[in-house]
Parts: sequence; structure tokens; C-alpha cells
Amino acid sequence: MPHVQRAEYPQVNSSYVLDYVEVIHRHHKRTPYAVNTFPVESYPWYCDNEALFYYGAPLTTNSANHSANTYWSVYASSSNPLAPRGFNGTCQFPQITRGGLDDSWQHGSDLYGVYHDLLSFLPEKYDPKLVSFRVTNNVITSQVASMIVSGMFGGEAQQNVLLLIQPASIDSLEPAYTCLAANNIFSSYGVGSSDSGWALHLKAASDLYANLDAISGIPPTDTGFHMSLDHYFDNLSARLCHAKPLPCNASNPSLCVTQAMADEVVRLGQYEYSYLYRDAGPRTLDYSVGSYGIWVAELAQNLRDAMHAADSTSTGNKTSSGIRYRHNIAHDGSISRLLSILQIETMVWPGMGSEVVFELYTGKVDRRSYIRVLWGGQVLKSSNPTLGVLDMLPVEILVAYFDGLVGQRAKKIPSLCSL
Repeated sequence: MPHVQRAEYPQVNSSYVLDYVEVIHRHHKRTPYAVNTFPVESYPWYCDNEALFYYGAPLTTNSANHSANTYWSVYASSSNPLAPRGFNGTCQFPQITRGGLDDSWQHGSDLYGVYHDLLSFLPEKYDPKLVSFRVTNNVITSQVASMIVSGMFGGEAQQNVLLLIQPASIDSLEPAYTCLAANNIFSSYGVGSSDSGWALHLKAASDLYANLDAISGIPPTDTGFHMSLDHYFDNLSARLCHAKPLPCNASNPSLCVTQAMADEVVRLGQYEYSYLYRDAGPRTLDYSVGSYGIWVAELAQNLRDAMHAADSTSTGNKTSSGIRYRHNIAHDGSISRLLSILQIETMVWPGMGSEVVFELYTGKVDRRSYIRVLWGGQVLKSSNPTLGVLDMLPVEILVAYFDGLVGQRAKKIPSLCSL
């Protein structure tokens, strides 16, 4: 997806100094989730052109015991009579594919090309005192991180690189924490609800569903596939992203998903995300605030800390530069909730690699702090009149907006979510 890159980056004029950058983006392209595959897939999917490493290693430098670089390799045993659901082959479902790994490296290289080569903001070499990377508990975000870091810092990244991760039960980045109020709001209008805006689009898709079910072998009673287009979207878009054939019926190879069917799934998927996160009205904001409010509060605090660091530097009282670049690797549900909270003017299903960037600046003349938010590499436009075009907005306006929704350090979330 479009993201910050040097050829298209909208530069700020020289009367501002860049103090802090925080990036959040969806992981890059992958195999589908196993739950989204068909009971029997008509062809295999191989991932022999990459290796996913899983190992532990002692951090003490004087240890005599060293780890081997071990990686997983999926195989089928001739003594195991059971067949996996979905694709045969050598992939995990999900895993970032070789193409997704290459896209991740390029994404990192593009960011480095702007924030180091163009703006001289990032350090030349990886420095954990200046740069921070964060992932979710889903391993695909760590797979992306390894390539992002390499794309940014090259050979310097061959050293151990720390990835921040929160406990699975309270992870704010994915998000994984429980918010009963948000869940109740979502259940009133979203997936599985009887809300007219939701139910009517599923009814309109009934013929499409019937054709897809006949080809895929998915029973019409499978609620996962029929409460939304999400499962079919994931299955078909993963193929299209990797130039794989659209699927055919395992028993009748002449019965296949057409490009027109796939296009309709994509169109309806776009409708669903727009409805779930913007078009269903104020409920969408309430849901997103409850379910993603903690990460937004973390972002607001990072901006406050960065402003304080910039003030300390200007007065000569600062003893440490602190983190000046944070990079979060997350999921479509993460980006969707954030765009909902920002009340983006035009909502879409965030594609693989979709990116939101927060840039904090100080005016050289007035010494005030300003925020710019980039979506897809360009300035984000909000339909909220307080935010408007998020281009050099006084940062206190955005921080106050976040604080009003979730409170400083997310102090409103525990009571809102009955935690």
C-alpha cells in the first residue's frame, strides 16, 4: 500500500524542526489464516523460498553455550493418515510470505530513505536509545519486523534487535484487552447483529454467497463465513496478492471462482469496513475508543514526552535524547480502529502495509509544537471539524482530543470497559 517514500514525501518548510516520529502499519502480505481456507483446497501452497526462525538464545556475552539458528519446515508424514484443512504444502497459515518479506524490507528502506537520507532524522546505525520497534503477540508481526529493521539499517541490524511486546491479555497494539462496553456496542450494529445496515448487505450478497459456497464446499450453516465477507475476502485476496489462480471446486475443476466474483467480494469487504468503522454513525467511534483507547493514550503520552524532551533540549537541561522514532507493526483491526478514532474522511479496508505516521515538529520562530499525520504517505483528512486536515495542527489540539476520549494514560478505559 502507499506509504512514506522519498519520491512522494510532502516536505515541511524549513521553519520547522522534526522532533519525533511514530509509525503504525499493518503487516505485509501473508498466507490466509487457516480458519479462512476451504475444507479442501484445489492446489497446494509452498513456502520453500523462505525460512521462519524460532529459537531462544542467552543474552549474556560470556556464555559458553550458543544457540543454533533453527527454523520451522512444514512437512507431511506418510504415517499420519489425517489431512490438514485447506492447503497442502509447506506454509504456515498464516505466515508472511517471501513476497511479504521483500515488501517489508522495501518498506523499511523507504522509511529510512526519508527519515535518514532526506531529513537526517534517523541515526545512520541502529541505536536502541533512539529507535524503538514494537510488535503484537501474533508472530507474523515479528516476521515483518525482522525485515523492516534490515531494510532500515542494513548490516547494522544483524546485531540483536529488541522488539517490545505487551502481555497477550492486555496488548493494546493488536488490541487484545477485553472491553465489554465496546463489545456490546459492536454487537448492536456489527458482525452477527440484526442491524439493518449490516443485515441488508448480507441479504444483497445471498446469490454471491450461494455461488461461493458451491465452489468452496463451505456449508451455508458455517457462521464464520456467513456473518461477514471477511473469511472469503481473506482467502481470495491472499491468492490475488500472490498471483495465484482463483479457486475451483475440488471435485469439479470446471466450477471456479471468477474474477467478477472476487471483485464483488472485495467491494463488499470495503463496504463492511467503512460501515463498521465510520458509516454506522457515532457507535463506530464509541466502539473504537473502547477497544483501541489504550494505544491512543500511549501515543498521546509519547507525544507529551517528546515535547518535553524538545523543550529540555532548547533550554540546555536535557541529559538524554530519548526515543525519537517508534515503529509499531500491527493488524488491519488496529489501523481501522485508529482511523475510526481520527474520523478519517474516507474509510477503506487497510491493505497489507497500510501506514499511519505521526510527525511532531517545533516551530523555529514561535517554539510551539505541531503535529502532522500521514496516511498512505500523504496528509490525513479528518471529517472532525476540530481536527480537519492534520497538517501542522497545534499538537495540543490532537492530544486534548485523545485525552477527552480516553483520558491521560487511558484513565477512562478501566471504568468504560468495566475492568
